[in-house]
Amino acid sequence: MKQNFQALIKYLTDAGSGEALLNVSIPGQLRPEEDTEEATARNLNSAFLLALSGDEDALRYIEGFKENPLWGPRWGGIAAFYTSGLGLVPAEVEQACTDNPGFKKTLKDASAWVGDKTSSGAQTIEKFREVFFPEGVALCEDQEDMVKALREKRKVTLTRVNPSPIEDPAREVLFTSNILITTPLDPEDIENLALPSSLKDKLREVVSEEQLYWYDHPIPVGIRAESNEALYGLRGLDEAVAFEKQRGTIAGDAKLACALSVSVTHRGLQGIAKEYLEEEFKKGGELLRHLDVYVFTEADTSALIDEVLMPAAEKYGLQIDGKRLRETIGVDGEYGRHYTFLKAVSALWQVLFHPEIKGTFKIDLDQVFPQEELVAQSGTSALEHLKTPLWGAEGVDSGGGKVELGMIAGALVNGSDISKSLFYPDVCLPTHAIKADEVLFFSTLPQALSTEAEMMTRYSDGG
Repeated sequence: MKQNFQALIKYLTDAGSGEALLNVSIPGQLRPEEDTEEATARNLNSAFLLALSGDEDALRYIEGFKENPLWGPRWGGIAAFYTSGLGLVPAEVEQACTDNPGFKKTLKDASAWVGDKTSSGAQTIEKFREVFFPEGVALCEDQEDMVKALREKRKVTLTRVNPSPIEDPAREVLFTSNILITTPLDPEDIENLALPSSLKDKLREVVSEEQLYWYDHPIPVGIRAESNEALYGLRGLDEAVAFEKQRGTIAGDAKLACALSVSVTHRGLQGIAKEYLEEEFKKGGELLRHLDVYVFTEADTSALIDEVLMPAAEKYGLQIDGKRLRETIGVDGEYGRHYTFLKAVSALWQVLFHPEIKGTFKIDLDQVFPQEELVAQSGTSALEHLKTPLWGAEGVDSGGGKVELGMIAGALVNGSDISKSLFYPDVCLPTHAIKADEVLFFSTLPQALSTEAEMMTRYSDGG
């Protein structure tokens, strides 16, 4: 199977066969005689693709970085990363062929197809997508039929609506989210951060630690308020609740409960994350007028286990593996860990604090609810969407399987597109000739956004 895979990559990278398909000559981009910063990065990328196709010279170029101390740790580390990938990618392909005979046949058929010099560009794109992007097969043709087929597949015939739907979202729904925090952008400039001296002293110790966890766009401690995702999201949620009160959806004195897990990249941040957030919330003025915010760090979840869950298990005679429990109840480490905790905490919330809680709604803090657009385009506000009896309904899917509509999800729309439609996609169907990386996976770069605030804006329609 490795040879079949290499044949596909070779077709894509070889100027003699793949250039018409990609409009890019990968061999022409590998020019080892050029050694500027830009050229070195280009050469490594090109060499990686060529080495995947079995090109020994390209492989030697990458491995040469590990043997040449003049390149230093920067390029050596990147070369090592590519070398690791050259082992992992073929191994993953082999495993997929072992696990799925259908994929194995698809890979062999595609390899045979590119070996036939009479193959056409459009048909060849389909063959590649059958291997790398099966959802994109026929994406450029019969789009209306594809949309219709997808809608038919996703249809659910209702057999029972929820007999006890949400009536008071502020009391019956626990909102949750996750905050990711890392060290300051410039570890050498901690003194000039707008933070208390005690917090700065702790930060100086933290920045010398090894980074343990890596997350997508974490919030650097000390970043400007207008660029702080936590402040942005909570302010947006607070404004959404204020809108609901004016609309009469919830009581004027109601406060929405919001449980936040706080994941950090460095162990030392665990002890100061809550203090840092409190400082930021103070700067936000009346940020939390309509919210009750509860913050859980790794220290808090450990205390929850030691002081609540384990003693409760002992009292009621339950045998619980404490080690396994800590793998579930926590917020640092693998990304899914905090998500598991936020699902588990709702059950605890119902038992320990508010028995009227019926469900949770998790938001990302780079998203806000566009209430005016929601009401104008759907007639219903964010929290009113949560009152639908379809949440918790039962039905039968297109394949005859029984389903419970136990999850409710909002559509995500870019801030610059929200006026067009609540369901305007950020990646539209292709209207141009497919080229370059779009052969394997069709995705487009978003349009340039005008302001930093707009870059942060993602809208959730709440239903």
